[in-house]
Amino acid sequence: MTDSPTPSQRWPHVGLPTLGAVLAIALWWLATWAFDIEPFFLPAPPDVVDAFVRLPGYLAEQTLITFLETVIGFGIATVGGLLLAVLLAASRTVERMALPMIAGINAVPKVALAPLLLVWIGFGYETKVVMVVLLCFFPILVSTMAGLTSTPNELAELARSLSASWWQTFVKVRLPWALPQVFVGLKVATSLAIIGATIGEVINPEAGLGSVIASSGQSADTPLAFAALTLLALMGALLFYLMAGLERLLAPWARAISS
Repeated sequence: MTDSPTPSQRWPHVGLPTLGAVLAIALWWLATWAFDIEPFFLPAPPDVVDAFVRLPGYLAEQTLITFLETVIGFGIATVGGLLLAVLLAASRTVERMALPMIAGINAVPKVALAPLLLVWIGFGYETKVVMVVLLCFFPILVSTMAGLTSTPNELAELARSLSASWWQTFVKVRLPWALPQVFVGLKVATSLAIIGATIGEVINPEAGLGSVIASSGQSADTPLAFAALTLLALMGALLFYLMAGLERLLAPWARAISS
């Protein structure tokens, strides 16, 4: 049974991030006061809090919509990226055939595809989910392939000397070795997922926090826009730390190797 972390051990992981957030908010508040900035241009923290107080139910509803779009798109991108990475890493022929085309597709600006997605898919939530998938898929694919193709020769030779099958080598050697790289891609993709959902909602402002930002710009309600941005930031931090926690659970050795 492991001992629970002491306060001194928890401080770098909990205290320092909290202190950083408090200092950032304090500097933000000080800047609005010192330069006498109007709330229309840059609202102070109390103005943003007031927006939360004015429309708590509305903001909660829009947050849930954006969160669902983000999670669904992120999940599809994760499954698709991992499966395709395994396929490409297993066959050099398939990798050479498919990777240039995938890289070319990824190079296309996703914002430029948004009007086409509206034509192809329509104005529902599916468009936002597809935008999330498009932004998340390639980082997950590339990081997973990098991990699967970086297995040291010594470990591969050891598996062959033990007469391990391809599947046994993959599960026992290649996949565990690749997990730290896989989670690098997953953690990068969490922020891209939020961006993708927001882009889709701004272009098609029916619902979600992106639509809140778009509509608040038209109504000159800048504090409401900052409230939506704050919720997006919190959502991104939540997803990032969920991935970090999952990495600690599935690959506890990664931190020891990198330190």
